[in-house]
Amino acid sequence: MTKRFGFTLAEVLITLAIIGVVAAMTMPTLINNTNGAQFKTAYKKAMSVLSQAVVMNIALEDYDFAGTTSNAPSAAGEEPTDTGISSLYRIFAERTNGELVSGDELTGYKVAIKNDGTDASGETPVAIDANNYVFRFQDGIVFTFDGSKGNCTEATPCKGWIDANGTKGPNRSVSCTQEDDECTSKVTINDIFPVKFYDQTVAPASAPARAVLYGSENEERTTENSGD
Repeated sequence: MTKRFGFTLAEVLITLAIIGVVAAMTMPTLINNTNGAQFKTAYKKAMSVLSQAVVMNIALEDYDFAGTTSNAPSAAGEEPTDTGISSLYRIFAERTNGELVSGDELTGYKVAIKNDGTDASGETPVAIDANNYVFRFQDGIVFTFDGSKGNCTEATPCKGWIDANGTKGPNRSVSCTQEDDECTSKVTINDIFPVKFYDQTVAPASAPARAVLYGSENEERTTENSGD
């Protein structure tokens, strides 16, 4: 008679349980790392699109951000009354592949970000201001800016933000463990990146956003959960 060797049911169940525990411990980190890398890539891509928009506008219309005037929406999610005014709206509407977001999606769009563009962790996300335009690019990235602003110079820059994964969550700003000008503490990469624009320049509007764009040895992947 031949003696056969195999695993008992108990041994198989114990092995599966161990695999499940290891997977439960490692999957969140893997997902967060993936989200962080995707957010970072989308952010850099959007910065390139916005920078190219002002360069193209100078070539075609001979004015940059400093030459713009206020042209706020007539109502939330709508185009301005006069689309021919030299404005931020015209630059971004005509020089990017973005289209205006409106309707129920805009009504439900809430962001945890302070007026100065820094993170509002722990605070309840609030709806965007009625003066803001929200543009979605073809790859799903969202860009929001205040249409009531104009004449954007280095002394008085205009501001907005890039939402790397569209209007879905977590809708929180990239942040440092301790806010400072150099972001010397750990950087948490979320989906919101504050930006400012003036003259012919588009630049990060916060220390964490600068750290992500230009690289930081303190960089850490997002710890937020994304969702609808």
